[in-house]
Amino acid sequence: MNTKRILLTLAIIAATCMTMSAKTLVVYYSFTNNVHRIVTALQSQIDADVIRIEPAEKGLDYAANHYALGSELISAIRANPDNAASYPAIDPVTVNLDEYDTVIVAAPLWWGNMAAPLQTFLFRYGKEMADKNIGLIVSSASGGISGVVADAHRLIPQGKFLTENLWIRSSQTSNAASMIAEWLDKIGYSDFAAITDVMSDGRPDNTRIFDLSGNLIQESADMTSLPHGIYVVTSSDEKNMSSKKIIW
Repeated sequence: MNTKRILLTLAIIAATCMTMSAKTLVVYYSFTNNVHRIVTALQSQIDADVIRIEPAEKGLDYAANHYALGSELISAIRANPDNAASYPAIDPVTVNLDEYDTVIVAAPLWWGNMAAPLQTFLFRYGKEMADKNIGLIVSSASGGISGVVADAHRLIPQGKFLTENLWIRSSQTSNAASMIAEWLDKIGYSDFAAITDVMSDGRPDNTRIFDLSGNLIQESADMTSLPHGIYVVTSSDEKNMSSKKIIW
């Protein structure tokens, strides 16, 4: 491997490691899979660990009888929100929140509140999210999201909530990727996730764009045809080489 190739490889590794001190966790629950599709779109745009919350009791039909079971679970939490017994059991979760600086919660709306299984997770772990950046994405068929926002603030009492929540209605799920990209820009995700946005920089023609695995995507500065995501962009001349990680 020649010297220039070695330098290029090291530059890619260095850029890829930039976010090691600013990791993101995405935690979500999804019954209808709308939230799952939203999180899948989110994963294509940010580098994050993901936890999907699952109820401990399997085979429950929350949609039966106009979501009667979901309404019953929400009512139990409303009646006594400080009692652990009010929250439905979920599958065990292993997570070390000390590893993360940012937590994005993706939640369905149930009867004006956050879906009960996700509330269980936050009831157990919310206090460990103190001083972390907290982003909130809400999916609903209709109705406002103020109850979900209130639940998040109650369950993560010392979180540093980002100033804008993302509300994706069920009818908008197919447009989730573009809505997420706009939201990430509005909340300044690149600033606190240690991602450098160089889209406005004057990059030379010999710019190379790689994915996070180090695979060469293209040898051009024009990213308009690329899907949204995270890339490593390297630029070099006869004497110098620069490498930056960007969100697009």
